[in-house]
Amino acid sequence: MAFDLDMIKNVYDRFGARVEAARKATGKPLTLTEKILYAHLTEGNASKAYGRGMDYVDFAPDRVAMQDATAQMALLQFMQAGRPKVAVPSTVHCDHLIQAKIGADADLTTAKDVNKEVYDFLASVSDKYGLGFWKPGAGIIHQVVLENYAFPGGMMIGTDSHTPNAGGLGMIAIGVGGADACDVMAGLPWELKFPKLIGVKLTGKLSGWTSAKDVILKVAGILTVKGGTGAIVEYFGEGAESLSATGKGTICNMGAEIGATTSVFGYDEKAAIYLSGTKRADIAELANAIKEHLNGDAEVYANPEKYFDQVIEINLSELEPHVNGPFTPDLAWPISKFATAVKENNWPEKLEVGLIGSCTNSSYEDITRSASIAQQAIDKHLKTKAEFTITPGSEQVRFTVDRDGYLDTFAEMGGVVLANACGPCIGQWARHTDDPSRKNSIITSFNRNFAKRNDGNPNTHAFVASPEIVTAFAIAGDLTFNPLTDTLTNENGEQVKLDEPMGIEMPVKGFAVDDAGYQAPAEDGSSVDVKVDPKSSRLQLLDPFPAWEGTDLRGLKLLIKAKGKCTTDHISMAGPWLKFRGHLDNISNNMLIGAINYFNNTSDSVKNELTGEYGPVPATQRDYKAHGIGTVVVGDENYGEGSSREHAAMEPRHLGVRAILVKSFARIHETNLKKQGMLAITFANSSDYDKVQEDDTFDINGLTSFAPGMPLTVVLHHKDGSNDSFPVNHTYNEQQIEWFKAGGALNIIRREMAS
Repeated sequence: MAFDLDMIKNVYDRFGARVEAARKATGKPLTLTEKILYAHLTEGNASKAYGRGMDYVDFAPDRVAMQDATAQMALLQFMQAGRPKVAVPSTVHCDHLIQAKIGADADLTTAKDVNKEVYDFLASVSDKYGLGFWKPGAGIIHQVVLENYAFPGGMMIGTDSHTPNAGGLGMIAIGVGGADACDVMAGLPWELKFPKLIGVKLTGKLSGWTSAKDVILKVAGILTVKGGTGAIVEYFGEGAESLSATGKGTICNMGAEIGATTSVFGYDEKAAIYLSGTKRADIAELANAIKEHLNGDAEVYANPEKYFDQVIEINLSELEPHVNGPFTPDLAWPISKFATAVKENNWPEKLEVGLIGSCTNSSYEDITRSASIAQQAIDKHLKTKAEFTITPGSEQVRFTVDRDGYLDTFAEMGGVVLANACGPCIGQWARHTDDPSRKNSIITSFNRNFAKRNDGNPNTHAFVASPEIVTAFAIAGDLTFNPLTDTLTNENGEQVKLDEPMGIEMPVKGFAVDDAGYQAPAEDGSSVDVKVDPKSSRLQLLDPFPAWEGTDLRGLKLLIKAKGKCTTDHISMAGPWLKFRGHLDNISNNMLIGAINYFNNTSDSVKNELTGEYGPVPATQRDYKAHGIGTVVVGDENYGEGSSREHAAMEPRHLGVRAILVKSFARIHETNLKKQGMLAITFANSSDYDKVQEDDTFDINGLTSFAPGMPLTVVLHHKDGSNDSFPVNHTYNEQQIEWFKAGGALNIIRREMAS
């Protein structure tokens, strides 16, 4: 029986009428993306067509999902909203705070002890406000959502950038910051600029070593880390229908790495099989009744160039396995060219660790395909040369693959099973290494491989591939090995070749689990007490941010001019800092410590204009704040790419940064800044970035007449007495300008609830 079945019935009951209204309003056939978006307008039936990439639109998502690291801040904000219960079905998933160190049982026990205060807070606040709570060890948020909550044609938001994983089941699922989640849980509309549309036509069929992961690795190479910005990617074609639902989830999950708003596949037989196999045949039956609305119109797929802003075509029959990296997920290498790339770029050839699993690739199918390679290592007397770890995506998957003997296979070939949690994928990894300063290589089936992402080590060259390719590399211990063509020397001195992986899409005996880890909320949470110790170093109740003072901003100092890539990991690191995700002041001590200062090519070292000395970014900013001086952060292209973490916006706001001025923003981060009442602006001419000098004082003019589409002006007062003045752009609409004036969106919510 499915969760929230009545809600899903309501969505489907109105779906057809809303699609017809959208066709009438737009006057054309519709893509699947458009059908789902128009079916979730706050206004109800569409009364007009919305401009892609231009119009801000209010939507009514069906549900909200939050992982434990981001849920803390989201729920601390929700507690200020004044509602007795969440307005839409919402869940919390404890997956980010479990550090991978020894193995599943020991690591989970340690996490429950170390994080008890946070888990107790999340469980009690869920109990009080009507949220479903998934306990530590239950699994990674995106796998659990796919198994339990995702449904074709639905719309959800989640406080994690890989929320699009649910697109594998035909859902528009979008990663957001906690302030957006707070809005939706409070019953308010959720605003999104109507996205552009990228169509990916898949023909042919996968075979051999090639897997669904290779589709998104190929797409990432085509579109780069920002090529999907402001767009939803819709996959279609006979090739799409041949992929498993979990394979589609993998592709949608890693769509976050191309900057896409989300990705989605249509409803088909594979989706119905997965729904039935995860005890949701009732949803499949409902979806079958409206299946003509759960794919794009035939005219769209017959002539995609007429209906999408961009079309990419990939023949799955010709697609090679890919390896992407290092240091960026869009550096794509077909396996036939990877060994040459390793040698020519002088990347460490020796592979030290292979890691499979994570939210991206931890399905039953993934595990069985990898296990088939592991079994060959055993049967062919090959000794695994690299460390090898396995991260199951959920307790249901872990229990089932254990029952079916696959975990024993991994153990026999030398693998270590980690907890059902994010672990090394997000830097929650106490890696065993004898020399952290040594250049080294690892390969994972995860989604991100930015420098220092997995183990905090800038010398680690991290590559991304499918679980089966990772397993083969771990056995070989050598990145110049091509499992499709090369042989290995076994313990008997014989040359042996690995056969193609063999996998099982769905367990023959069905999924099984003793305790999935779900805790339902109290029927009446009014008497539940949510306690936050005022002395806690991990949890801190929030104070409202101050409203705008009503004037232009004058006399601002430069905090840092960030050089090159500046992701949310550079702005607010994960890893050991995850323990402070519920304490804004403490976690602000990691603000921008990973960003490279343009003026000295060093991280966490900026000039304090009050003392003339160089020091850490957070300490310098705290000194400015103590003296009542506002600051500006200057950045490069695609500033804030990566995770959805709103801490990257809240920390500078909390410490007194007044504006972020960059060449361009990643979508989620720009929205997060706006939600917190921060001024997010971009250079009208990117070359003006070069005019910013280390000792500059900034004025930002035009705020007293702040209006949509009207540029502001930045004046740089240089130390030699000269000035530079140039226009800067913004994307604020009227509502977002009100957020800025009020000091943040939450201040408006609180005011409205109080009235």
